Amino acid sequence: FDFSPLYRIDDQRTLAAHVAVGVAYPYGNSTILPFEKRYFGGGANSVRGWSTRTLGPGSYSNDSIASDFGRKVGDVKLDFSVEYRRKLTRLIELAGFVDAGNIWTIRNYSEQPGGLFEWNDFYKELAVAYGVGVRFDLNFLLIRVDGGMKAHNPALPKGSRWTIFKPNFGRDFAFHFAIGYPF
Repeated sequence: FDFSPLYRIDDQRTLAAHVAVGVAYPYGNSTILPFEKRYFGGGANSVRGWSTRTLGPGSYSNDSIASDFGRKVGDVKLDFSVEYRRKLTRLIELAGFVDAGNIWTIRNYSEQPGGLFEWNDFYKELAVAYGVGVRFDLNFLLIRVDGGMKAHNPALPKGSRWTIFKPNFGRDFAFHFAIGYPF
């Protein structure tokens, strides 16, 4: 399910919101979904404090330096976003945003510890990010540049997940270049 209301305050200001919920379940003789059918978190159209495919699942964290691309997928996805957009000129628009969400698995896979969706804990594993962006409206094309900072990082140990109070720019910042609005 994907819902994106847009509220025009006046000709220059807009408030946009986005809610996306998805659940995929393997059936038949499958115990896991194919990789390309699974959800991923983070990126220019998701929780923008994370780079593409670097969020989740749940509180899963890999401490090694090696890429963990294949394990950063899940079967359940929640995304929430609110964005305030302000036109400066016909060409330039500024935006401020807050995003929240994550992905989870519906089975407890040993290679993704902390990734299981549990009703009593999922809200504690919602990632939260905030940031600003610039949009260049060329009438036929919208070019978007966003910078997002992590505010709540579920991959960190409990007690140090709220990074908004002690941000580490190298760890908590993500830059996104995209075409079109995020939602």
